[in-house]
Amino acid sequence: MTGDRINWRYAFIALSILVLAAVILLHLTGAEVAGRWIATVYVAAYIAWTLVDMVREVLRGHVGLDVLAVVAMIATLAVGEYIASLIVVLMLSGGEALELFAARRAQRDLTALLDRSPRTAHVLVHPRSTDSDEVQDVAVDDVAIGDVLLVRPSEVVPVDGVLLSESGTFDESSLTGESLPVTHAAGAEVLSGSVNSTRAVHIRAVRRSADSQYQQIVALVREAQSSRAPVVRLADRFAVPFTAVSLVLAGVAWTVSGDPTRFAEVLVLATPCPLLIAAPVAFLGGLSRAAKAGVIMKGGAVIEQLARVRSAAFDKTGTLTQGRPQLVSVRPAAGFDETELLRLAASAEQYSSHVLAEGIRTAAQDRGLTLLPSDEAGEVATNGVTAVIDGKVVVVGKPAYVRSLAPDTVRADLPAGEAAAYVAVDGRFGGVLVLADAVRPESAGVISWLRAHGVRRITMLTGDVRPTAEAIARDIGIDDVHAEILPADKVHLAAALQPRPVMMVGDGVNDAPVLAAADVGIAMGAKGATAAGDAADVVIVVDSLSKVVDAVSIGRHTVTVALTAIWIGIGLSVGLMLVAMTGVIPAVVGALVQELVDLATILYALRALRGPTPTVAAPQHTASAAAPSAVA
Repeated sequence: MTGDRINWRYAFIALSILVLAAVILLHLTGAEVAGRWIATVYVAAYIAWTLVDMVREVLRGHVGLDVLAVVAMIATLAVGEYIASLIVVLMLSGGEALELFAARRAQRDLTALLDRSPRTAHVLVHPRSTDSDEVQDVAVDDVAIGDVLLVRPSEVVPVDGVLLSESGTFDESSLTGESLPVTHAAGAEVLSGSVNSTRAVHIRAVRRSADSQYQQIVALVREAQSSRAPVVRLADRFAVPFTAVSLVLAGVAWTVSGDPTRFAEVLVLATPCPLLIAAPVAFLGGLSRAAKAGVIMKGGAVIEQLARVRSAAFDKTGTLTQGRPQLVSVRPAAGFDETELLRLAASAEQYSSHVLAEGIRTAAQDRGLTLLPSDEAGEVATNGVTAVIDGKVVVVGKPAYVRSLAPDTVRADLPAGEAAAYVAVDGRFGGVLVLADAVRPESAGVISWLRAHGVRRITMLTGDVRPTAEAIARDIGIDDVHAEILPADKVHLAAALQPRPVMMVGDGVNDAPVLAAADVGIAMGAKGATAAGDAADVVIVVDSLSKVVDAVSIGRHTVTVALTAIWIGIGLSVGLMLVAMTGVIPAVVGALVQELVDLATILYALRALRGPTPTVAAPQHTASAAAPSAVA
């Protein structure tokens, strides 16, 4: 669509140049009357078209700056400066084409994601066979959880999956911004959208296409592209005063000189391209830069809010902590071996998407245990997984669920900060796997950066137990803690936070209400938290809390660039108008000079594509730095 608009604008520019050349030729050959009529008809048609657009904008409640352009064109025609009027038309149409071109340049990183979206997947026909790689190509949307996929060299991974091959190397730059390929071992999660390297690998799908990381990012990008950035509102704030000042200066020049031509000479330097073009380009640049950094912002309004954030609230589990529980101990029941219990549990957890499953699988692999395939597996959401492993029925899950299948299950006594997965084998209680969730190493640095950059109040909102929450908060520098609260309580507390605007950062489904209610909701979406991502204004697609700092920094830099571009345009235009009041700048020259002002402001606005990289201080190691936290 943008490309078609640019092509159309280029055609209109070409027509304007041809008309201008013809009028100048007629003027030089003495046929001034014919040239005047051609210019008048062409400019009048452009004025009529512009007036129609102005009426549409007024009906939408937007009073913009086009009135200055219309008055300038009418004034130049009225005083006989018809060549200048054509230059104004060329300047305005050229400015719009330049805006579209710059916008396409600024959106390049956003659209790159859409262009690479996978369409098909290679599903193994005989997934249990080690001798056959016969595949059936199916639409990505038809891939089911549990399907084994073949990903060929240089192909995009179609859905989120677990790596079955011994190892695999992937380019994750479009997801994380990491320029170097990343190598994963068997059992590691591979995100859709990453690009396989030079060796074919097998993965088992753990999410359907619509729920996978890449498709969520694509959906967010489409939403970001279609949203109306507030850059128009930002420019509109200057519309009325700038219009008034321009008309007053032009009127004074006419009155003092007694020459109506002076009115036109001043107004051709007041055309509003710097305001209409520079600010949108800056905001699109900010959205693009954020996407490249792994931060998807849903429109320009979010950028303005991020730039003004004064309070921040954080969820704990998966946000301030890693959300990746690590195995602390294995407590086998009588008659069970610790190593065999872990092997059976980890083998069953290959078919689970629960938050504890990855920690159990990783612990088994770290101990050199080979995970066994299942003849039959199924998961009961939020309760547990059942799998037939080596002829044994293995159940891993919550105590109540496991007890319903193994009545001899005994609940473990756990200290604050630990969680447990209960295991049953063939209807007998097998034991408990104890896990803990560590604090993210960057959490303390993020909190410190926010405090140092004007965020005056920082709080933790969590449903976890108070002792664990307070220990984590103390370790990372948060002194305002609200623990053991429900999602509805989070909404009320966030609504009452002062000063405004308030930024809320969370990751889970239970955070969706407060993310939607906050002035700016930021979802840690790297693990596919669909509900949180849908409710949030910003989605971080890289599993790093430091991206919150990037989001705030990009928001502030973008707004600064947009405002500076506007003031550059206003300053240059007003200065040139003051000079033009003396009569030393002819209308034709003024129109040409104003085009240079447009170019200067647009080039400055493109600075939003680049900016300073914020530095998050390295965490200070303390005795509690690696303290575990409970899984909420």
